[in-house]
Amino acid sequence: MTTRQTVAVLGGGYAGMAAATALAAAGRKVCVFEAGPVLGGRARRISIDGREIDNGQHLLIGGYTTLLDLMTQVGVAPETAFLRTPMDLRVLPDFHLRCASLPAPLHLALGLLRAKGLSWAERWALIRAVRWAQGRNWRLQADLPAADWLLQQRQPTTLIESFWRPLTVAALNTPLEAASTQVLFNTLRDSLGGARAASDLLFPRLDFSALFPDAAARFVQSQGGEVRLGTTIRGMVRTAGGWQIEGEHFDAVVCALPPHRLGMALADVGAAQAALAQLTAWDYQPIVTLYLQYAADVALPQPMVGVSSGLAQWVFDRNHTHGMPGLIAVVLSARGAHSALSQQELTQAIAAEMRQWFGWGEPTWTRVISEKRATFACTPNLPRPANATDDPTLWLAGDYTAGDYPATLEGAVRSGLIAARGIIAATELENQA
Repeated sequence: MTTRQTVAVLGGGYAGMAAATALAAAGRKVCVFEAGPVLGGRARRISIDGREIDNGQHLLIGGYTTLLDLMTQVGVAPETAFLRTPMDLRVLPDFHLRCASLPAPLHLALGLLRAKGLSWAERWALIRAVRWAQGRNWRLQADLPAADWLLQQRQPTTLIESFWRPLTVAALNTPLEAASTQVLFNTLRDSLGGARAASDLLFPRLDFSALFPDAAARFVQSQGGEVRLGTTIRGMVRTAGGWQIEGEHFDAVVCALPPHRLGMALADVGAAQAALAQLTAWDYQPIVTLYLQYAADVALPQPMVGVSSGLAQWVFDRNHTHGMPGLIAVVLSARGAHSALSQQELTQAIAAEMRQWFGWGEPTWTRVISEKRATFACTPNLPRPANATDDPTLWLAGDYTAGDYPATLEGAVRSGLIAARGIIAATELENQA
């Protein structure tokens, strides 16, 4: 090319910054437009009452290597950015599954055999279900709700409530009765069903803006690109030579906005209408994160503990990862009984549950953070838009596009890379013509 191809990336979340990184590395001149004051999208840093925290609590697994590779590329060392532990799932009151430090598949087999809080019959039922999925290479002939598959597998109620339900809701952010079994299988395949290291739990030590998006922005800028915060794009126009956005010309566009906001930028773009039509019937699920500040000596024995009854689902101790003594984050995924409560009622209920489970006193500070459309509802056979549109210069990126995973950071960055590679490939074909 005699001049550098210019590419606009709409949205500075994980998908957008992954696309921007790949495009900048390939020599494109990139301009990222982000409406918010910080990068990260639905996984970002926020400042409240002098505390720098995250707008939600995300957990990664060792099998999510695409994000780890991208972090390395932009100068963030995963070995220091994460607290990495073997798979260790403790769900109160009694369940505890810890993978052994052995090569796969022995790490999982021994972990299942040693699982606490289950009778031998329940352990065997869990092993039988996992082996059933492994024996079919983690592929279903026909997708169905996870609750229905568990019924077919004759999984005991105790096992469902202490293992399958917390795991499914956390992974897919969709109630067990509505969650896609196939997508759950995809997640298990690349974690418990993979190499031993793939099942490791990765707890971020950095806030979610610093973990990747901020470093990606510095990389883009070092390659001659721009990152514009506080800039909302409300439309774009196709021209003979590319796209007009906010009065500027771009040769190509990656739209990495959340699915429920695509229409704001793409309503008048003919090439995007098929994707927009697919999204009209989608349902979304919330995630609520409740931060509670306790006395400095309040702590969990490990970074994360689950609870199998009540409103709370997963409890995180931010001191293990962020050096914030006494700061606890309680995560409530998907719609549930908590959805009908006011913030004050929810705070009181969760504080009471923490007192019941752990014997903690009253918190000195609390904050409820609610993402009403945190993820798409990951239901069976959900048609998801492709990254490509009808125009080779317009690509979509986001954790909602067609792929194996539910709405995860790994799914987001994989989608961003697909979009970037699509634009690069289209340009190379055009140059060869």
